[in-house]
Amino acid sequence: MNDENKKFDVVAIGDTTQDVFLQMSDAGLQCDIDGKNCRLCFDYAEKIAVDKKTDIPAVGNAANHAIGVARLGHTASIYTIVGDDTQGHLASDVFTENKVDTSYLTFDTKRGTNFSAVINFQAERTIFVYHEPRDYALPALAPTSWIYLTSASGEGVATLHDQILTYLEKQPTVKVAFNPGTYQIKLGLAKLTPLLTKTHLLFVNREEAQRILGLKENDVTILIAAFHQLGIKTMVVTDGPAGAYASDGKTIWHLTVFPAPVVERTGCGDAFGSGFLSALIAGKDIPTAMLWGNANSTSVVQYIGAREGLLTPVALEQMIKKYSTVTPTVFTG
Repeated sequence: MNDENKKFDVVAIGDTTQDVFLQMSDAGLQCDIDGKNCRLCFDYAEKIAVDKKTDIPAVGNAANHAIGVARLGHTASIYTIVGDDTQGHLASDVFTENKVDTSYLTFDTKRGTNFSAVINFQAERTIFVYHEPRDYALPALAPTSWIYLTSASGEGVATLHDQILTYLEKQPTVKVAFNPGTYQIKLGLAKLTPLLTKTHLLFVNREEAQRILGLKENDVTILIAAFHQLGIKTMVVTDGPAGAYASDGKTIWHLTVFPAPVVERTGCGDAFGSGFLSALIAGKDIPTAMLWGNANSTSVVQYIGAREGLLTPVALEQMIKKYSTVTPTVFTG
């Protein structure tokens, strides 16, 4: 594809990492009396046996989303920075293999590729994350229908947001899907508001919604309404094993998870997001988009890592058909 002929459905923007999964059984959980607020415990100052190690390059919110969209038949590119190292070049190869355009992938010659160690215990994951500081410089993008903005690093986040706002002033027809990462949420609502008001589609989990809004309130209807008041057109709030909620500002739908086996949950939120957005790109309505997201995330949690289970269109249809009794319902609180 020549540069002048490029046109994308989505350009994903955010960091890419190398995940190393450590499957553990020599550990324990310490939870509050109600079974919540659990802590993963190991013996201090001991060597802990690892049952299995799995290395997975080219992951992270932006990478997972770009690959997820591409596998569902849409055109995707990614603006991301990786180290000029083995892991970074391997990430570039993975994107190419998955038909994600790498025109905007940048190799950082001073800093390495981001790294995460993922402890997998009893089908849940605990992630130790190391992000290198990055100097973001949003390139001139080819025409795209959407940008998908997600997790970026440290002090560079605010600069990246300013660059995106400048881009949107020049490209007002481009829609924004936003899934804020840890550093973005730490900016606080006041600093996020200029970008949130430009956001067409927001993905957050329930706890992230509370942190962004600065609310202790956990009623999903109140949280969703607060985001709509900021100007966001479509809200998606995921709630772990309890399923997901989506709203167009008039109606809230709820969808329970498909009753499938779970190996580990890394990347299930990204899979839901890429399935949901892919459905919107295909002209589907919100309840259908929820089914696409649910099918994609259901598949991902049956594998180790965030990429292996991402679906193709045929496999997605088969998954939805398999769990055809599970459909979105109107949520009234």
